[in-house]
Parts: sequence; C-alpha cells; structure tokens
Amino acid sequence: MTGRDFSRGFACAVLLACFGDAAIAQIYPAQPIRVLLPYGAGGVADITARVLAQRLSQAMGQQVIVENRPSAGQIAASEAVMKSDPDGYTLLWFNQGHAVSVSLFNSLPYDPARDFAPISTVGFFGMALLVDAKSPYKSARDLIAAAKASPGKLNVGTTNPGGTQYIAAELFKSMAGVDFQTVPFKTTPLIIASVKTGDLQAMVEILAPVMPHIKSGSMRALAVTFDHRFPELPDVPTLAEAGVPGYEASAWNGVAAPLKTPKTVIDRLNREINAAVTHVEVRQRLMGLGVDPRGSTPEELHRLLVSETAKWKKVVEAAKIPKQ
Repeated sequence: MTGRDFSRGFACAVLLACFGDAAIAQIYPAQPIRVLLPYGAGGVADITARVLAQRLSQAMGQQVIVENRPSAGQIAASEAVMKSDPDGYTLLWFNQGHAVSVSLFNSLPYDPARDFAPISTVGFFGMALLVDAKSPYKSARDLIAAAKASPGKLNVGTTNPGGTQYIAAELFKSMAGVDFQTVPFKTTPLIIASVKTGDLQAMVEILAPVMPHIKSGSMRALAVTFDHRFPELPDVPTLAEAGVPGYEASAWNGVAAPLKTPKTVIDRLNREINAAVTHVEVRQRLMGLGVDPRGSTPEELHRLLVSETAKWKKVVEAAKIPKQ
C-alpha cells in the first residue's frame, strides 16, 4: 500500500468513526475514481466503460479513470478491487464473466457473490446467430431442421471455450435439441472468414463486431439472443421467437465496489450510473455498439449474478468444458 493510499484510507476511517456515512456522502467524490476493467483496450466492454466514465466524470465533478487489467477469469482486476480500501475510489467492472468463472476455475481467490458490493448494471450485450448472405438457411428454424437432419455435421463458430459466445452456442444446442460442432476461434475475423468459405455453416457472436456486416447485407442475422428484439435490428427475431422458446443469453456489464463500502457511497454511485445510462448521448453511443443500456438497483445486480451463476454452471457442465 502506498503512503497516499494509507492516508486516504485513514482519512476515510476517521470520517466514518467521527461522523458516519453522512460525512462521507457530503465530500464524495473528493478525488479521481478508478474503474478496474478485466479486459484489454478496444473491445466492447472497454468502450462501454469509457463512455460511462466520461459521463460520470462530467456529472460527479471528478475524473473517472478506466484502468485495463486483463487476465484469465477476470482474476487480476477482481482481486485488486477486493483488496482495495472500501472508500468508493476503486471500483470493479463487474460482468457475466464473474458468473461463468465460478464454473470454469477450480478455485478463485474470491467469491463474486460474497466479496463485492454490487452497485448497478450498465448494459446488456446481445449476440446474434448469423450465416453468410448466400447461405440456404433463411431462418433459425431452417438451421435447426438441418442440424436435426444431419446430427453432428454442421459447424457453428464462436470464440474460445468458456467465452460468452461459446456457452451461448452450447445453450442453443441444448435448448433446441440439436447436435452440431461448436468450433472455437481466437478472433471474430477468423470466424467470419470461415463462414464465408463454407467451413462454418453459422456463427454466434456479440453484435458489436458483426453489426456492419449485418447492415451491409454481407451476413444474415437469423436471430438475436436477447429476450426482446434489439431496436437497431427490429426485423430480426429473438431465438425464443425463432424456434427455441425460453432462450435468452446476454452478456452483461455492471459496476461493483469492495465489500464494506459505505452505503451512502453505493447509493450515490447507483444514482449516477442509472442517470448516465438514460442520458441520450450515452444511449445512442451504446446502442450503436449493440449494447442495451440498462441500470439496476444493487439488489437486482446481486440477484442477476446469482441466477446467472446457476444458469451457466449447468451449461458448462453439460458442454463438459474442463476447469482451469
């Protein structure tokens, strides 16, 4: 711990001891806030976090800084936040990966559901089931029928095993009652190239990197994985509408703080985040990325984490994805 961190934590402790949460609320934030992001720069989560951070900086009068700390299972960023002073100045970009990682790792240095204070969701990242524009499959029902007619013969591309797209494809396979090969790739461009050559018959990908291909007509979106139609693609049905009743798979992002962060600080951050995601410019920017901006209460974020952990545990076990 640096001298600055010690001084900050000591001052926070003194204020709490002398005046309680109300004193903290009156001066918070008194310095820049860091949001530790468990991913590298340039991805959808990173852009979303920076759009939110810019708006929060304007609204709160202090700079909100996004700090990238990528690592397997989100461990580096998450452990750093867990060990930080609970003063509201070090936050975690909380996400679906925290729910999935519980089933992918033999052990974690924290419990996502117990060792953090949820603040709010920020947005939900829908995915799409896509084929090439020249594909004979005009709908999800066509693809499902082909998979049932030739079990194990169709290839569906996604990112690496354990990734959001991979487990969403496995959930599709399970709920549709079909058998196809889920083929993992390292990058989206490689998946798209393989769909174009016919090595893959379909792909499952987060909307952001494929939106230009859908809008240009070079790829056909058979369905989206949201539980509702995405406003930017109003003519594309959900998978639940397109033949897989009850299907829903969305990556989601939110913000959490270290456990024992004062409730008044959590409440302030919750209000600011919920206001930010309803701001016209923020909504337009995020919707263009394929993100459905949506805030929540801290309790709703906690319930989401718990339910998603249970949901994806079943999918990971059914797919027999080995633990790390």
